Amino acid sequence: MTEFPALAPKFLARVDQDRLEVGAPATHPPRILLLYGSLRARSFSRLLVEEAERILQVLGCETRVFDPRDLPLPDATGPDHPKVQELRALSQWSEGQVWCSPERHGAISGIMKAQIDWIPLEIGSVRPTQGKTLAVMQVSGGSQSFNAVNTLRLLGRWMRMITIPNQSSVAMAYKEFDESDRMKPSSYYDRVVDVMEELVKFTLLTRDRADYLVDRYSERKSSGRIPEHMALAAEAMKHETTPA
Repeated sequence: MTEFPALAPKFLARVDQDRLEVGAPATHPPRILLLYGSLRARSFSRLLVEEAERILQVLGCETRVFDPRDLPLPDATGPDHPKVQELRALSQWSEGQVWCSPERHGAISGIMKAQIDWIPLEIGSVRPTQGKTLAVMQVSGGSQSFNAVNTLRLLGRWMRMITIPNQSSVAMAYKEFDESDRMKPSSYYDRVVDVMEELVKFTLLTRDRADYLVDRYSERKSSGRIPEHMALAAEAMKHETTPA
């Protein structure tokens, strides 16, 4: 390995295709957490999340929608606050998530960002979001834009989530819901269905493989954890070289 002087070979793991095959996949319904980013009495990000939740339930998912009311600002109190504990427990429970924010001043809302900020990358040895799937959506008061979903994608990557390719951006959202707060038939609605279908597929595809998919060389190296196949090979070589 002299041609790779920066590499620590014992921590490098060749891709094990057998570990990408699942002998006994989980059979419980996919667990999906949905977050929205507005506290308005008639919040269109909440209405869009509720519409997405209905679709997910038809697709066989178990869902939870987090109510961000009474969630404190990040660092305004400790993580033992009941709403923070509720949010973190739901994030750990979930196998996939949906984030939906209104676009405000060309970005996501403070309510949306506060929820994400309260979910840390790591709590002890538990990573609340790593390896989970993510779908992103936004609502706008004006013409269609993608600023909020782009920001949510950036945050999803930072939180080490598997963000699906499809997304939903609903323009002039106030026109897209009827007096019963149900989304009207439209291409926007069809896209929401597309996104939820894709989220369920990616969740089923990755949830039994997530631990292996996010197993990283840098983390193995920092913790001194040698890949299993390397450890087994070293043990075999030790037996072969040990005098009888």
